Amino acid sequence: MALRTWRERARSRLARVSSQQLARAVWLGVVIGVLAGVAAIAFVEAIEFAREHLLVRIAGYHPPEPLGEGSPEAMGPDRRWALPVVLALGGLISGLLTFWFARETAGAGADPAIEAFHTGGGRMRARVIPVKLLASAATLGSGGTAGREGPTVQIAGAIGSVLGQRLGLGAVERRKALVAGMGAGVGAIFRAPLGGAMIGAEMLYKHDFEADAVLMALISSIVAYSIFGSYSDFDPIFGGATEFAFSRPEELIYYAVLGVICGLLGLLYAGAFHRTTDLFEKWSIPFWVKPAIAGLLVGGIGMGAPEAIETGYGWVQQTFTEEGVNNFPLLLLVALPFLRIVTTSLTVGSGASGGIFGPGMVIGGLTGAALWRLGQDLPGFPAEPGPMVIIGMIAMFGAIAHTPLAMLLMVAEMTGNLSLLAPAMVAVAIATLLVGDTSIYRSQVESRADSPAHRDRFAFPLLTALPAYRAVVPIPVLEDSLSPQQALEALRGARSARGVVVDSHGKLLGEVDLETVRTAADNGSSTMGDLAQPVPAVVLADMPLDEALDLLTNHERRWLPVTDGENGQVLGSIDARALMRSYRRAVRSQVRPLTPVTEDVHSMEVVLPEESPLVGETLATAKLPPGVRILTIGRDGVVQVPHGGTVLRVGDRVTLSFPADQRRQVLTMLLGE
Repeated sequence: MALRTWRERARSRLARVSSQQLARAVWLGVVIGVLAGVAAIAFVEAIEFAREHLLVRIAGYHPPEPLGEGSPEAMGPDRRWALPVVLALGGLISGLLTFWFARETAGAGADPAIEAFHTGGGRMRARVIPVKLLASAATLGSGGTAGREGPTVQIAGAIGSVLGQRLGLGAVERRKALVAGMGAGVGAIFRAPLGGAMIGAEMLYKHDFEADAVLMALISSIVAYSIFGSYSDFDPIFGGATEFAFSRPEELIYYAVLGVICGLLGLLYAGAFHRTTDLFEKWSIPFWVKPAIAGLLVGGIGMGAPEAIETGYGWVQQTFTEEGVNNFPLLLLVALPFLRIVTTSLTVGSGASGGIFGPGMVIGGLTGAALWRLGQDLPGFPAEPGPMVIIGMIAMFGAIAHTPLAMLLMVAEMTGNLSLLAPAMVAVAIATLLVGDTSIYRSQVESRADSPAHRDRFAFPLLTALPAYRAVVPIPVLEDSLSPQQALEALRGARSARGVVVDSHGKLLGEVDLETVRTAADNGSSTMGDLAQPVPAVVLADMPLDEALDLLTNHERRWLPVTDGENGQVLGSIDARALMRSYRRAVRSQVRPLTPVTEDVHSMEVVLPEESPLVGETLATAKLPPGVRILTIGRDGVVQVPHGGTVLRVGDRVTLSFPADQRRQVLTMLLGE
C-alpha cells in the first residue's frame, strides 16, 4: 500500500512538472517571439537606413529586390567608382563596432550561437543584440555580400539566452530559449515560421535534431512572424513562384544532376570561406581594418559585376522567368556563383558582420539558373527556369549547412510553393551525400551524443540502471529548531560546508551553508528554520542516476539532497563525484542493463562480486524478492540454465528479470549495500 501511494504521488508530481514545462514553453515562447519580431523590424529598418545613406546616395546604386520586398529592377550604379569606397566604409564601421564592443559579433552570426548552445550553457551577452544589429546593418547597407539570417540568428538567439538568464532558468531551459530565439529571428525576417523553427533545431548538428526545443521554437517563430508580418506584409519574399509545378518524372534526372553540381559547389563554398577566414585571422594587422580592406576588394569586383555584391535576392527573383534568365550574359550567369563565393568569403571571412545562409541560397539559385540556361534545349528538360532556381537554393545550402529539412520547408514558405518538394528531395539528398561531414558551420557537432550539452546523458547508458540511493553520501541534517551556534558545531563536527534543514517530522525544508550559519551565529539570532533556503530540486532514492545527473546539470548544482520516496526522509546527498564512484563500482561488477522484457518487467546482467549476499547460496535458499527470476548463469565460458540446487559463485555472470519497481532490492541482493 505504501509503495502504491508513493507511485501515485510520483505520477502526480511528474504530471505537475510536465504541465509546468508546457506552460513555460508557451509563455516563454510568446515573449521571445514578441522581442524577436521587434528586433527583426529594427534590423530591417537599420539596413534600409544604412543602404539609403551609403549605397544609394554615394554610389547611386539601388539593387533589385524580390517581389515580396520591392521592385526586382536594379537602378544604377551611377557611380561605379564609389562602390569600393562605400563597401570599405561599411566594413570599417562594422569592424570598429565589433572590435570596440563585442568581438563575438564579428563574421557570421550562426556559429557563435551554435557554440553558445554546445559549450556555453546557452549563455550569450546582452550587448550582442545592439552590436550585431548595427554592425550587420553597416555591412549589408553598404552592399557587402552577406545575408540577414546569420545576424538574426545571433540577435534573436541572444534575446532568448538573456531572457533565460534574467529569469534564472537552468542550463537546459536556457538552451531551449536560445534555440527558440534563433528560430524566431529567421522565421520572422524570411517570413517562414515553420522553416525558421526547424532550422533553429537542425542547424546545431550535422546528423541530428534538437527535438526538445521544437515546441518553444514553433511558438516563438509564429509569434515573431506575426509581428514582423504586421509591420511589412505576409506575402512570400519571392513572388511569381506559386504556379511552378512538377508533373514530368523524366525531369528528375536533371534535378539529380543539379544536386551533384550543388553538392560540389557547396564543398567549394565551405572550403573557400573557411580558408579565407583563416587567412584573415592570421593576418597581423588591426582587427577592425580587415573588413575595410575586404570591402575595398569586394567593391572592386562590384565595379565590374554589381550582381556579385549585396544580398542578391533580387537577382534570384529575376531568374524565375525565361526572359529574366536570358537577360543575363551567359558568361556572367555561369560566373556569378563563383564570384559570389569569392565576395561572400571576403566580406564575412574578413570579420565584417553578416550571414552566410542567404549568400548560400543565392549561389544555389543562380547555379540552377545557369544550368537551365545551358540545358534548356535538352529533351525532357524543365520548361521554366524557376523550379531549377528554387531547388538549387534548397540543395546548395541545405546540404552544406546540414539543414535539408529546414531548407525544404523554408524555401517552400519563401516562394509560396509546395509542389516542388519531390524533385527538391532528390537534389538535396544527392547534394548532402556528396558533402558528407563537411559543414559551413564549424561549431556544428555530429549528434547530440557529441555535444557537451548532452554528453552526460549519452556517455553513460549504465546510469539508467542504477538508482540514486547507491550514490548517496552523508550530509549534516539540521532540525529547524537548532540555533545557529548548535548548527555551526554540527557542521564543523561533520567537516561539511553545507547542510540540510528538516522539520520535526524529518521533512526537508531547505539548505544552509557554513558561511551563512557562521554569520548568524556571530549575530546571535535566528534558527535554522529561518535560515533555510529552498532547494531547487530533490533527488528521489529510486530515481535513475542519469535523471539525477540531469537534475544536477540542469540546475547547475554541485550537489542535491536525496530523499526516500515513501516517507520523504532525507537519506543524504548526491554529487557528481559520488555518482561517478557508484558508476565505476557498477562497471567493476559488470552490471549491464538489457532490453526490457515489457514496460513493467526489466532485465539485467551482473557478474557477482565477492561481497554479493548471493555468493554461496543455492537458488532455493537465496530468498529472491517476489517476481525476480534468474534466467541464465554463465560460468567458465558455459551458459547454463539454473535450478534450485545451483550454488552461486563469485564471478558468475547472472542474467535475470525483475519487476521494474524492484530494481533497488535486486541491486542490493546482487551487489550488497
